[in-house]
Amino acid sequence: MKYIPSSEKQVKQILKELNVPSFDSLIKIIPESLLFKKKFNIDKGKSELEIQQILDDIASKNRSFELNFIGSGIYNHYIPTIVDFISSRSEFYTAYTPYQAEVSQGTLQYLYEYQTMICELTKMDVSNASLYDASSACVEACNMALNAKSGDIIISQGVNPFYIDVIKTNFNNRNVNIKIIKLEDGVTDYDKINFETASCVLIQSPNYYGQLENWTKIKSKAGESTTLIAVSDPISLSILSPPGECGADIYVGEGQGLGNYSSFGGPLIGVISSKKKFLRKMPGRIVGKTTDMDGNDAFTLVLQTREQHIRRDKATSNICTNQGLMALRSAIYISTMGYNGIKEVALQCFNKANYAAKKIDELRNFELLFKNNFLREFIVKSNLNIDSLQSRLSKKNIFLEK
Repeated sequence: MKYIPSSEKQVKQILKELNVPSFDSLIKIIPESLLFKKKFNIDKGKSELEIQQILDDIASKNRSFELNFIGSGIYNHYIPTIVDFISSRSEFYTAYTPYQAEVSQGTLQYLYEYQTMICELTKMDVSNASLYDASSACVEACNMALNAKSGDIIISQGVNPFYIDVIKTNFNNRNVNIKIIKLEDGVTDYDKINFETASCVLIQSPNYYGQLENWTKIKSKAGESTTLIAVSDPISLSILSPPGECGADIYVGEGQGLGNYSSFGGPLIGVISSKKKFLRKMPGRIVGKTTDMDGNDAFTLVLQTREQHIRRDKATSNICTNQGLMALRSAIYISTMGYNGIKEVALQCFNKANYAAKKIDELRNFELLFKNNFLREFIVKSNLNIDSLQSRLSKKNIFLEK
């Protein structure tokens, strides 16, 4: 539904039913200082055809990138046509994110399949039915760790700064210390971490600067009392040792690259999975598989610790959701590509990134900051004015991050 029109007659009827004399009376509870008293800068009404032409004109100004060097967790992978075809079926794309326990068997099944695939990819024991994005998933992972053990949140400077900002905002008034550990030659300086006061440690690999971190090494230093939260692009796990095999306790990732378009930065999907010991501390919902009285496969919500399902003081989180349609697309994408297909995507990223890095490093006025140990992203130093360079490249539909 694109709009819900209300005629003057209908407005009067609504006000009558509410037993208020006017719209101003209806909103009198709002302080005067917060009311908008200026005139709205809105033209007179236009026809549907005119509106469509205006919108088309605005849309035509958008430019699709030919080469995108922004990255930062959002990637433009090829998406097989079958992903769009299946996810565009009306029973999927018209369904609002299902909250109720009476959610359909079809929805429960694809969420169960999604969870299973994420566990296979990360080598973790359990996954929920997805979160908003990687930023909020990082917050939820920290909450899980704090529920197990109080202490400081230790974050590597190599974690995506957008994720760090969201964590800082969420814990701003919660009396939790957040400590940022600086990098040494592009990777986390593990010797600077005080594990005795830490509740959890967030390490991203490949990190924001493209460098590979050593989850196994950090876990050996952290021990069992400190939660290791491994952050990563899910695609990379097909060619790197998965977090579950490196000792990580919780995995967090941005699942946009798993069959979802980069668009203008969303919608995204937060991937989170963990070891079994964190099962009851995980936010959101977990779908399980059982059999019905006739012996047929049946799916059900086995854990639903969100505020819509239980008392708010018992909820593990009050901001988590289930990106149902995004999770469906991810499940279709993973099952279509298969392990070998996803591995091929990762290898293509690795080979092309290294090819581009080598060619850029050969150019005058450009130099790689770190010559190796990267998978997809890398940092380039230049003595040119970066604003001017960025402007010149954007005119050729080449975008980079400074």
